[in-house]
Amino acid sequence: MTIIKLGVNIDHIATVRQARKGFEPDPAAAAVIVELAGADSIVCHLREDRRHIQDRDVYVLKETVSTRLNLEMGLADEIIDIALKSKPHQVTLVPEKREELTTEGGLDAVQFKEKLQKIVPVFHQNGIVVSIFVDPERDQIQAAKLVRADMVEIHTGRYANAKNAEDVRVELHKLAEAAMMARNVRLGVAAGHGLNYRNVGPVTKIMEIEELNIGHSIISRAVLTGLERAVREMKEAINRKNY
Repeated sequence: MTIIKLGVNIDHIATVRQARKGFEPDPAAAAVIVELAGADSIVCHLREDRRHIQDRDVYVLKETVSTRLNLEMGLADEIIDIALKSKPHQVTLVPEKREELTTEGGLDAVQFKEKLQKIVPVFHQNGIVVSIFVDPERDQIQAAKLVRADMVEIHTGRYANAKNAEDVRVELHKLAEAAMMARNVRLGVAAGHGLNYRNVGPVTKIMEIEELNIGHSIISRAVLTGLERAVREMKEAINRKNY
């Protein structure tokens, strides 16, 4: 049975810190605990409004993370410049709206094809792996391949928010089809958004998915159980054979 990797998003460690504009909790310290608990990568999102992760966090994390640093980011020139200077192991290109509470859907790789065709080679020239966060749709997978991304992260939000069993089935089928499409065109396949300890099981049965990126659910549980235990419990939930 293939072991699915877990990337842990630590944005909300920084959210707590920014509530007081202070120094703690420190995302870099959290990253150490997360890695010791078995996470395969650290994920953070440097947003234009800097609502949680700050520029300095990205540079510090790049120097301290011992697994992989996956920087989620929009296509603003300012953020691109920081990514090229800090050189994370991977960038995941996402859409971004200032008024949203969290990322609401995948990046429209069709609409932004020209921008992506210009910037993806620049990341590659700097030794940075490129993933595009996309909705589970054929044209988005095809566009990601066209712009020479290395992988896609399939948006699982509609599955996570499905209200009844039939909707869950339909959305899960879309995820499985998208993952197969991506694998067939030799793209790496990750998935994430809205996944938690209750709904992650069925997603792990999609054979093409190599990695799940999860943040809010883990940090929420960590408030009550501790960060190391919360990460270990998610690893167990992902790799459990029977659901």
